[in-house]
Amino acid sequence: MTEKSYQPRGLYFEEFEVGHSVVTAGRTITEADIVNFAGLSGDFNQIHTDAAFASQDTFGQRIAHGLLVQSIGTGLAVQSGVIEGTVLAFREATAKFSRPVFIGDTVHVSIEISDKRLLPRMGGGTINMKYRIINQHDKVVQRGDWVMLVKSKE
Repeated sequence: MTEKSYQPRGLYFEEFEVGHSVVTAGRTITEADIVNFAGLSGDFNQIHTDAAFASQDTFGQRIAHGLLVQSIGTGLAVQSGVIEGTVLAFREATAKFSRPVFIGDTVHVSIEISDKRLLPRMGGGTINMKYRIINQHDKVVQRGDWVMLVKSKE
């Protein structure tokens, strides 16, 4: 029997092209996501964790932490396969949080490669991904740039 080894499905630096785009699968935000993120981060702000308080506040209900949605967005990017096994480091992030995300909302990510820069001494190069996290109503809830260090083929 031949032993199998892990084969990354992600693209290598040389395979990325400026203008290339990817749309991820969707993911529904749950109450468990918010409770777990509050516990992990220590952010128990009432707009996230107190239904009675939140019902009287700006959005009329609890909202997901912005950084929770950001984390789910990067996870969806990895799950798409485009950087799975080839990303070396998450180097930079910029983010604009445009709309609230509520329990029960489903988000997906649209990514476009906007720039790339070879860094031979680091074994690859940086890929700039313009991203938009979009809800089930086709509204952008977050947008910005992720800069990833991705392996070279050689």
